[in-house]
Amino acid sequence: MKTYSAKPSEINKKWYLIDAEDLVLGRMAAVIARMLRGKHKPMFTPNMDCGDNIVVINAEKVKLTGKKLTDKVYTRHTGYPGGIRTRTADGILAGKRPEQLVIRAVERMLPHGPLGRRQMKNLKVFSGPEHSHEAQKPEALDVAAMNHKNKRSA
Repeated sequence: MKTYSAKPSEINKKWYLIDAEDLVLGRMAAVIARMLRGKHKPMFTPNMDCGDNIVVINAEKVKLTGKKLTDKVYTRHTGYPGGIRTRTADGILAGKRPEQLVIRAVERMLPHGPLGRRQMKNLKVFSGPEHSHEAQKPEALDVAAMNHKNKRSA
């Protein structure tokens, strides 16, 4: 029996819409990363971009469990001596670009190389309820219904 390998002409990409309101960040990011890679498809090929396009709305209303909102620290470096900058998850959500929290969570679950960068281009994240991909007719994906732990109401 031969191992199946998908060819670029056989790959069919769909569009999905995820409403991030009251969803747990890590659980939602794991579902998104799986769909961006294409692991939910029977024709999954590890070295091909066979995943779907994902549109995430209401990224500013995502939830974090426990004390992660105040205790989780995101660190970056400016490139200059003593240039370490840190922000908490609460600070990112209250800032100008709260969608960065979702982008970083998904980005760190994908391969770290050219294929992962190509798959990240299939993710579109919007902080509010409006998005610019109505023409693609994205199909709604209910992440909260997949598992009762995926949604937090308080």
